[in-house]
Amino acid sequence: MKSWKGFLALGIVYFLTVADTLAQCAMCRGTVESTMSNGRNQVAVGLNTGILYLFVTPYLLVAVIIFLWIRTSKKEHGKRLEISSRVRRAMSSM
Repeated sequence: MKSWKGFLALGIVYFLTVADTLAQCAMCRGTVESTMSNGRNQVAVGLNTGILYLFVTPYLLVAVIIFLWIRTSKKEHGKRLEISSRVRRAMSSM
């Protein structure tokens, strides 16, 4: 339980401190430089937002799947413990 909170805190700190998250590939950089020289800054902002969106989406999907898997396994473990305690009580009452 404590380990996932540590990873979450580490991830938040990482995303808040990384200054180079708005990096681009060479082709995108060329497009942005040519449009910025023309005075249109909105293309660069939109391109950077799209890059960040494409970067974060797979990690969020994996995190949601892991969260759901852990939650389901904890519920199943609780059910197994409940069944085993019922069996023990039934065997001890005989």
